Amino acid sequence: MENEEQNFIEDFAETEREKEKRREQEQKKAEARAKKRKLIPPFIMLLAGAISSITMFALHYKAKDMLLILLFVLIGFYIAGELIKWMLDRFEAQIEEANMEKEGEVIEKELSEEDIEANKKKAEEKRKTEKEPDDEELIF
Repeated sequence: MENEEQNFIEDFAETEREKEKRREQEQKKAEARAKKRKLIPPFIMLLAGAISSITMFALHYKAKDMLLILLFVLIGFYIAGELIKWMLDRFEAQIEEANMEKEGEVIEKELSEEDIEANKKKAEEKRKTEKEPDDEELIF
């Protein structure tokens, strides 16, 4: 009996260590994605600026008009990039929240199964300790 309890405790400790390692790995991956996402707004802004500059140069815009339009394009697309980044961050947070809920459900299920096993063991012990009724007692 003690050996089973000891094995259960060791298994539980191992699963806790595995969960902690998984959380650390997920956190590192999230940090790496956040660093990459940080570059989205400037990239979108510069790409839109390059396309609009080339287009305006090919269409022979005046320099003053070209700079004014370019300024608005850069500001507008930087804001658009920030919105995209914000949306991606929000989606990731929702996915992470859903994963945490699933983990919580799994833990609850595991605990309930353990409770069932413990109840079964208690019921078996009660049966063993109780004496079985005699045949005479069953007859009315």
